[in-house]
Amino acid sequence: MKRRQFIKISTAAGMGTILANPNAVNATIQKKTMKNVQPIVISSGNGLECVKKAYAIIQQGNDALDAVIAGVNIVENDPNDHSVGYGGLPNEDGVVELDSCCMHGPTHNAGAVAALQNIRNPSKVARLVMERTDHVLLVGEGALKFAKMHGFKEEELLTDAARAKWMEWKENVSDNDDWFPPVGKKDKGHSTLEHLRPTGTINCNAIDLEGNISGVTTTSGLAYKIPGRVGDSPVIGAGLYVDNEVGACGSTGRGEENLKNLSSFMVVEYMRMGKSPKEACKLICKRIIDHAKAPGLKFNNDVPDFNVAFYAINKNGEYGSFSIKGPIKFTVCDAKGPRQEECDYLYKW
Repeated sequence: MKRRQFIKISTAAGMGTILANPNAVNATIQKKTMKNVQPIVISSGNGLECVKKAYAIIQQGNDALDAVIAGVNIVENDPNDHSVGYGGLPNEDGVVELDSCCMHGPTHNAGAVAALQNIRNPSKVARLVMERTDHVLLVGEGALKFAKMHGFKEEELLTDAARAKWMEWKENVSDNDDWFPPVGKKDKGHSTLEHLRPTGTINCNAIDLEGNISGVTTTSGLAYKIPGRVGDSPVIGAGLYVDNEVGACGSTGRGEENLKNLSSFMVVEYMRMGKSPKEACKLICKRIIDHAKAPGLKFNNDVPDFNVAFYAINKNGEYGSFSIKGPIKFTVCDAKGPRQEECDYLYKW
């Protein structure tokens, strides 16, 4: 066979493969491009140990989802962090209810649980919902049955420290009820509610050695909430969103506003339009304020009396964070090591 004929036949065969599989070229280009992307992990301000752990797992060649869930498990297991898992602050009846979701970039699959009681690691259960069912979200009693079926053990999640905080809130809800604070403390009534009802969550997003992106968000939700209340953390697109071709975003703060604006999804869409992670997070903060017209939301001289913060990475390994109010911190880990950085914000506390 002449050399020219061989080249023609080889080229035709190659084109036939490409036509049969039009994604082959894109996959090859993407694989080459991803070799230039360095792994990175970003998390909320309470995630310093989380990003350190997740980054180490990624460096061992593991999937980003393995890494971020192992990272947030540290916080879920920490009784001194009252925003997540074991030791989380309860609902108004003194029952700890947990929410979580995760999203896997390569498969674009997701799983979530909400109002889950007696299981300290809701992020692990959320992953099982993703991997072992055709559903995305399980809630309440159904989520608990599912967790127990997979070997999770029930336990009391309300620690003594969290119980003390709940009792303090209960004793100060009103100055016109039958609850008294401990001897020596004054019942201040409703004036104390704002600082006694913290919100708290941990979000973690990462890019692994293959350039794939995954994320997880987990929380005990708004302290002293109405039983059964579900915020943004277990809702894909609100408290977390991942698009493997674009990036990922997660959030902490007032979940109701993220639910109304599908905030994390919008941040990823802003990045798809070419905005940097920080610019995208800033845009959604402004959008939330523009839409904040519901009864009960408070403003003081046009400054909102609530906060929401976002943490985002894009496909190129760039990262950024932005909040409505600050200063607050976020955490990140890359080749420079784990660290806290200042989150940019619209209004000062």
